[in-house]
Amino acid sequence: MDNQQQNERNNRDETTWKESPYLIIKGFLMGSADIVPGVSGGTMALITGIYQRLINAIKSVDSTVIENALKFRLKEVLELFHWKFFVLLFTGLGGAVLFFTKVVPLQIYMFTHTEIVYGLFFGLILGSIFLLIVEVSPDKRGWKNALPIIAGSIIGFWIVTLVPADTPETFWYVFVSGAISICAMILPGISGSYILLILRKYDYILTELGNLASSNMMDAIVNLTPFFLGAILGLALFARILSWLLKHFHAATILVLVGFLIGSLYVIWPFQEREYYESVRAVEVLPYSDPIVQELLLREEDPELPRYQRIRTITEDSSEPGARVAEVETVSIQLLNSEPFIPDFDSDEVNVGGGFTGGIIGLLMIWFISYLRQT
Repeated sequence: MDNQQQNERNNRDETTWKESPYLIIKGFLMGSADIVPGVSGGTMALITGIYQRLINAIKSVDSTVIENALKFRLKEVLELFHWKFFVLLFTGLGGAVLFFTKVVPLQIYMFTHTEIVYGLFFGLILGSIFLLIVEVSPDKRGWKNALPIIAGSIIGFWIVTLVPADTPETFWYVFVSGAISICAMILPGISGSYILLILRKYDYILTELGNLASSNMMDAIVNLTPFFLGAILGLALFARILSWLLKHFHAATILVLVGFLIGSLYVIWPFQEREYYESVRAVEVLPYSDPIVQELLLREEDPELPRYQRIRTITEDSSEPGARVAEVETVSIQLLNSEPFIPDFDSDEVNVGGGFTGGIIGLLMIWFISYLRQT
């Protein structure tokens, strides 16, 4: 048996339908994390024990699979591609996105119940740090092996505290943005959406995605092409690099990833002075008598929501003398920067109890996650 055949055998998908509930739950946790800025789905993949399987599943899409797909050899594709793993994982991930955007809008609660939401994820990450360190073999936990954790913490802290800067929208830069952000999405402790925000391409990509369902669809496809090409290349290469590191330097790699988690605690700490920036996603001209316009006129101040509408201007309707129209803009709010602080327990402006309650719940959830790691 040659090396290629041996590698294919070692990288076979061993997912069984019996473990469906557990993989769906783990996917649900990954999807929940992806919704919160600063939290990575890779974090949940790591602490639920499927990180290596996720990397292997990404690696399963190789030249052999692509060649068989182009030749319509479905049987060979299904044997090599980890389709069962992806189906179950994305079932949970998609369920989380729907649940936390439609049923329990987590993105809204991040603005209305900030301390509780961030406290929950802070507790989860803090508990997972101890969980992962404990599972590293005892001979790799001494002070001599602290360097990987320190290095990971410094790198993670540096990334999550970068300040966004103006960047171009050229083909090569959008391509690089896609490659870097997709790598961050599978790195624990580093959010891909946060990387896009740092690169000042978060709103650009979201806007172009929204244009896919508009009259500007063709322009959006052209503008998004370099991003997706970069994401595909970045994911393919980075997954293989991570796989090699986990195979040859498993303990050191895990400790570096734990360091990333430690570095990310800075922006997940529930008590922060957060700075946001707003961008106009769409502008619609409506009659002055429109119910939306009338409702917005009665509102005294803008709501603390990730997206809302507001009136830009009210002008005379050129097509109908005496009538008026309103320009209504849809505004999107994104986190720009944050500075943690120690809360005053007597303060009425900060939900101190909610922050610590969320943290305790997050720590208690680690017990459940530690059980999932064994399944």
